[in-house]
Amino acid sequence: MTKADVIAEISSKTGIDKKDVSETLENFFQVVKDNLANQENIYVRGFGSFINKKRAKKIARNISKNTSITIEEHFVPSFKPAKVFIEQVKTSTDPAKA
Repeated sequence: MTKADVIAEISSKTGIDKKDVSETLENFFQVVKDNLANQENIYVRGFGSFINKKRAKKIARNISKNTSITIEEHFVPSFKPAKVFIEQVKTSTDPAKA
């Protein structure tokens, strides 16, 4: 499913114009990116959490040049689904098997 498919489905279910749904969705994505960039996590009850995971400083190898490089400590964005979300996915039926 693509972003356009999501926008079309939300629009058909709510009756809201696709342009307004698209603008709202883009604003949501921007809020998530801005907050994670500012080291602020986002918690959506019943859905999940958008969090920053800390990666420790480490030494890595460049095999082709046979050298060591240092990768500094950094953060990577991550999504952790809520228990309700996980259970819904676990108990859903696979349409390919039906």
